[in-house]
Amino acid sequence: MPLLDPIDMTDPAIAELVRFFDSTLGFTPNSVLTMQRRPLIARAFVELNRAVMHNEGKVTSELKRLIGYMASLTAGCSYCQAHTALAAQRFGLSEERLEALWDYQASPLYDDAERAALDFAVAASSVPNAVTDEIGEQLRAHWTEGEIVEILGVISLFGFLNRWNDSMGTPLEGDAQDFAGKHLGAHGWAPGKHRDD
Repeated sequence: MPLLDPIDMTDPAIAELVRFFDSTLGFTPNSVLTMQRRPLIARAFVELNRAVMHNEGKVTSELKRLIGYMASLTAGCSYCQAHTALAAQRFGLSEERLEALWDYQASPLYDDAERAALDFAVAASSVPNAVTDEIGEQLRAHWTEGEIVEILGVISLFGFLNRWNDSMGTPLEGDAQDFAGKHLGAHGWAPGKHRDD
């Protein structure tokens, strides 16, 4: 049961901002519908999300969602795992690459730059933090400083979201729950407290 239920959109300024999620997910996340009880938090979150997901280098929209997925998998947030996998697919993730994600370190469907970013996501999302000099060296070998800022921005954004959604018990939206059940369930995913029955 959620700590607080999502509520209908109440603030026209937030309603305008959340149109961003129409392209990324196809719906407004229940997390934002819960946050809007404090409009400044909801607006700041959506603006941060838009800034973090804006692409300036070669970190693609698909890879940003995969980084968010690995961060959320490491943190154990089923809600964010469902959202990031669905969004990655909406940004071009193939069935083959999705299926190979759990073996990204050895899969030929992922290149060394992607492996470095995903390894960093796992290490940076671990508690205690597991980023080592070696992980940093691999990251710098493939990504510019600005791209590293983008990558860590995604990891940090999902650090906030993982805590928000797991603590809130945010109910999963039907599309995200259906997608995750179909594509992530064989790899141990379950909606848990986020089930929206």
